[in-house]
Amino acid sequence: MSEDGDIIDCVNVYKQPAFDHPALKNHTIKMMPHFLRESQNSSTKEASQSESVTFRTWQKSGSCPNGTVPIRRILKEDLLRVASVDRFGQKPPAVFKNTTNGFNLNFINPNDSKASYLVTMGYNYIGAQADINIWNPKVDLPDDFTTAQIWLKNGNGADFESVEAGWTVNPKLYGDRKTRLFAYGTRDSYKSIGCFDLTCPGFVQTGTEAALGGIITPVSSQYGEQYQLNVGMFWSQIKKQTPHTGTGMGSGDFANGLRGNACYMSNVRIKDYSLQLKYPEFVSAAADEPYCYNSLNYIKGYGVEPVLYFGGPGRRPPYCP
Repeated sequence: MSEDGDIIDCVNVYKQPAFDHPALKNHTIKMMPHFLRESQNSSTKEASQSESVTFRTWQKSGSCPNGTVPIRRILKEDLLRVASVDRFGQKPPAVFKNTTNGFNLNFINPNDSKASYLVTMGYNYIGAQADINIWNPKVDLPDDFTTAQIWLKNGNGADFESVEAGWTVNPKLYGDRKTRLFAYGTRDSYKSIGCFDLTCPGFVQTGTEAALGGIITPVSSQYGEQYQLNVGMFWSQIKKQTPHTGTGMGSGDFANGLRGNACYMSNVRIKDYSLQLKYPEFVSAAADEPYCYNSLNYIKGYGVEPVLYFGGPGRRPPYCP
């Protein structure tokens, strides 16, 4: 048992829940691609020079041997927090909006959540990554959750597939307001296929260090030490409430506070058919509700790569009622 109360089981890599899925019968696990491993090594080297290292709390109590993967155990208390056990670990189905503007917001925000984001669109993107600044923003209501994540989505309508990964504060799912590592995938617009972490079959884990759903420590502080996590796979979202939720996004401060105040993503990369990780050619930073949360793709100077800052406090009468 981890010191934070989580129980982490070391499970044979071929006996993890993913292989309960019929489509993965006799599946051969593919390890991390060479290009991504090189990029992570480079990112770790850069981070060690300018950022502090983050830890998964459970690793203070031990580690999993080769040939196994760490899996956070789902307890009875976790299941009792949801209205339907059948939808445990799942997001609500996507809400599709008809739009007359040239930029289809369903592509960005299918859950009718509120988001600040850096978005790029293309026909041949097959990977993405960034270094995500780690915070622990306030979550206002029990059903609220907040994330900072990389998000890859295939489809710009009512039917799409997507994979997501980053950090989240999600009391409904995890039973606390701590910052945790997460992944999510869906093949049917969040209708019935897909889930957080390893709560359903399909997602195959290969690494021994990251326990999906595990607590990440330490977190950044205002004007203090900054911590970041390299995530290879984009989006930050808040579940919508009326009146507006007081759940924070990012650090809980607006993007214009910049480094030390606002949460950021740096070293943003996409991978296309060139098989090279590179900064996307066309990007746009925006926010659904700029008086509640905002985003800024900040360029410090000529020749310097942009850094995406995002976040906000949520409810802030009279500006964000």
